[in-house]
Amino acid sequence: MLTYNFEHLEGPIYAHLYESIKNDILTGKLAPGEKLPSKRTFAKNNGISTITIQTAYDQLISEGYIYTLPKKGYYVASLEGITHGATQANIHLDIQLPEATQYPYDLSNNGMNPENFPFTIWSKLSREVMNQQKEALMTVSPAAGISELREAIAWHLQSFRGMLVDPNQIIIGAGTEYLYRLIVQLLGSTHIYGVENPGYKKLAQIYGHLGVACRHLDMDEQGVTPESLVDSSVNVAHICPNHHFPTGITMPASRRYEILSWANGDEARYVIEDDYDSEFRLSKKPIPTLFSIDGCGKVIYMNTFSKSLSPTIRISYMVLPVELANAFYRNMSFLACTVSNFEQYTLAKFISQGYFEKHINRMRLYYLRQRTKTIAAIRDTLAESDYEILENDAGLHFLIRLHTNRSDADLVKKLHKLGVQIRPLSEYYQMPVADRAHWFIVNYSNLDEKMARTALCFIKRAL
Repeated sequence: MLTYNFEHLEGPIYAHLYESIKNDILTGKLAPGEKLPSKRTFAKNNGISTITIQTAYDQLISEGYIYTLPKKGYYVASLEGITHGATQANIHLDIQLPEATQYPYDLSNNGMNPENFPFTIWSKLSREVMNQQKEALMTVSPAAGISELREAIAWHLQSFRGMLVDPNQIIIGAGTEYLYRLIVQLLGSTHIYGVENPGYKKLAQIYGHLGVACRHLDMDEQGVTPESLVDSSVNVAHICPNHHFPTGITMPASRRYEILSWANGDEARYVIEDDYDSEFRLSKKPIPTLFSIDGCGKVIYMNTFSKSLSPTIRISYMVLPVELANAFYRNMSFLACTVSNFEQYTLAKFISQGYFEKHINRMRLYYLRQRTKTIAAIRDTLAESDYEILENDAGLHFLIRLHTNRSDADLVKKLHKLGVQIRPLSEYYQMPVADRAHWFIVNYSNLDEKMARTALCFIKRAL
């Protein structure tokens, strides 16, 4: 007679009984064809109810571990041909995960200090949303995102960026990478995409993964050159005119109109304006966007809350020209928005109630102090003959040129041995460029002053 221990259980009795019998079958303790005790006998022997036995037996029958014969009872099934999971809790298979090297002194970390996230306000608004909008939270979000968030973003863009936007032009997505996919689907896979050189290397990888042709666009001191757009035969130019990464270039008005003129030269041409950190123009007013001066519907504006709030929020948005917005609703409205309703409603309140503007103002002051402290640490540690700083008025990084005879690769390797991570500008070019050697990127958004000074001492030693 089967007997099991039902003392000190954390879950339902039937679940324990089901697991116990299944384990005995899998380990061979109960052989195929062996008859199981009747419900009444089993219940009496173990001191539990027949309903509990019936529930466990029913689950085992549904999964194919046992079967029943009318008026005869329950029997152990043959497991031949039945796929079953492993019985051990800890599974270790030969799966190769990418390794990420951690350095104690990282001047390339563009993360966010958790102390700066408005947890108190965010949790308050989250509770309000859950208490006041229960029905809305359980309603499937439309493809473009909930109207409340799109309206809040439209209001923010008008007040902060001078952009007049219909909320229905705004498409919400879980990260810009998802939105890139939507753009490719909207425009079609036959378009040729152009990305800046130097630039954010991940962009070319994403477009390549999406199966579209991608080419690199040359830059000068004013940004992407119109000549490179023509010479490369691209249809879609993905650029960062307001604060280019990694050079920090801000495209002047004259070049902006040249880019728009190129886009207007062909019906199939578009410009993707990536405005990823426009909120952090630290010492001057924000530059007008390409979208706001485009009169022909050729600019797709993109932005994200990853820099302004947190990388883990994973909420981004794009503003489509009217023609593309109509195409989106006509052809892609069957899609579900990839951002949860909980986060959408919370962020909508955060913006519409003025908390986002206050947060941005506070963070601007914080980042200005961060940059000042970082530059002061450089001046205190390195000799004037060792470096040159190229500052800009926007973003959360600047460039420093280190005066050394070492190659960039040699210097980086030496610093890695000392526990210091710093990325050279030359790493962001498609092909090596000699006159860009010895320029390095310093991200100060989450840079600890003490750590920075220690890293600079190692850099001084390496020089």
